[in-house]
Amino acid sequence: MRRTGYVYDARYLRHQPGEWHPERPARLEAIHERIQSTGLLEEVVRIAPYAAPLSWVERVHDPEYIGRLREACARGLSIFEVPDCGICPETYEIALLAVGGVMAAADAVMQGEADNAFCAVRPPGHHAEKGRALGFCFFNNVAVAARYLLEQFGLERVAIVDWDVHHGNGTQHLFEADPRVFYLSLHESPEYCYPGTGYEREKGKGPGRGFTLNLPLPPGSGDEAYLEALEKEGLPRLEAFAPQFLLISAGFDGHREDPLAHQKLSRKGYQAMGRDLARLAREKADGRLITVLEGGYNLTVLADCVEDHIRMLQGE
Repeated sequence: MRRTGYVYDARYLRHQPGEWHPERPARLEAIHERIQSTGLLEEVVRIAPYAAPLSWVERVHDPEYIGRLREACARGLSIFEVPDCGICPETYEIALLAVGGVMAAADAVMQGEADNAFCAVRPPGHHAEKGRALGFCFFNNVAVAARYLLEQFGLERVAIVDWDVHHGNGTQHLFEADPRVFYLSLHESPEYCYPGTGYEREKGKGPGRGFTLNLPLPPGSGDEAYLEALEKEGLPRLEAFAPQFLLISAGFDGHREDPLAHQKLSRKGYQAMGRDLARLAREKADGRLITVLEGGYNLTVLADCVEDHIRMLQGE
């Protein structure tokens, strides 16, 4: 059985985007309660998050933008710049803790304390742009982790696979000119789904052209369509890139019972995608894989899929 790290901290529940908001603390409560009730908590390697140093967050986000978020939280505002980015006085600190949770997982894997990891962190991150909050996201957790792996640990090639039902516009834009990061996204077609980016024609820019692969899928797509896209188009490109580390932006909102989109993935579909990517990580990246929570708003489905994913990471 592989040593699977698990990042969770009750402080993540302190980010309160509003009673009306789908990205609510109950999401993490459902996950952690499942990990406890199944006995998985006793099997994983607990990884304590830390507040990400600003010097690392500033490698991805504009300092002026970071300051705007800090000031908005200090003033007690309830919305930060766009209607879907609800905040509270503690949001800024908890967003730093979310970034630091993924950095702590990177530390653990690179230093041999865990073979892989799952990060149950919030707020999520993949919509956050260099200088703009979007889609419930403030700091781009996965993007900071990728930069950290490249610059702190000297890696040359990091892959990010994003299967959230919504395209990870922020992650794509942050790395679209960087050939060290291969970004692959499977998502509902931007013609029908937020945020309206992620067309196949978006392939990267300049030296990074060819290192972005978008595989948009029409509404109503299920396991067969997702697995065909991943296995016929995504995996060959990833294998050719030969990443030294694999990061997964795991939203479970493409499930047929999720309220925020229109896809038809099942629990088994997510299991199969996870197995495919874990196999790639073993073959190309010495098993180094970190999965970071993004979306997923049906609490039972979310707990089911995260439990399955952690068991898969363990090798079950």
